Amino acid sequence: MFTGLIEEVGKVQSASLQSGDLILEVMAVKLSPEIKIGDSVNIDGACQTAVEVRADRFTVNTITETLRKTNLGNLRNGDPVNLELALRPDSRMGGHMVSGHIDCLGQVKTIRRIEGSWELEIGYPVEFDNLVVPKGSIAINGVSLTVTQAGPGLFGVSIIPHTWEMTNFPWLKPGDAVNLEFDLIGKYVQQIINPYRARQGNVDMETFRRAGF
Repeated sequence: MFTGLIEEVGKVQSASLQSGDLILEVMAVKLSPEIKIGDSVNIDGACQTAVEVRADRFTVNTITETLRKTNLGNLRNGDPVNLELALRPDSRMGGHMVSGHIDCLGQVKTIRRIEGSWELEIGYPVEFDNLVVPKGSIAINGVSLTVTQAGPGLFGVSIIPHTWEMTNFPWLKPGDAVNLEFDLIGKYVQQIINPYRARQGNVDMETFRRAGF
């Protein structure tokens, strides 16, 4: 489990395909001393397992399924990646609950700077519309953010200067693919009410009461 607060922007040292998997070596001067073989590391939002660790870098083996659902397969030498280590029991929950399991890829539509902050518009598959709500949480490339506006297949977020500077967002440009993870609680709620929706065709407060809310 992660919080969506980036601890370091690492740098891809090598990215090579072996038997369909991606062997990814990432330089992380700050975090590598804390990483042990077998530890979970969130890389641009995707939970990965460290299989090799050196003083200033670590290596992960990204399987085909992860490559299919994320943008990790697009990484090249020198690319910056957002990094976060797994949450400890004594850690503060500064962002929101992030599992590291990517739901889908989004696409950067616009990037605007407004009065010192930045606004991003992200397109995504409309099948996930019911998981995107204004003021709700979302993780973009592993970064915990708040949805400011939502419409069919499109949502917006505002990014403060600190978050912008401490992530790989300055390298984003329109058209780029980004990893999206929707709010975990929202996904569980949807899973609970889906059987009621299928039987009744709509959802009201009585539906939630029968589901135990």
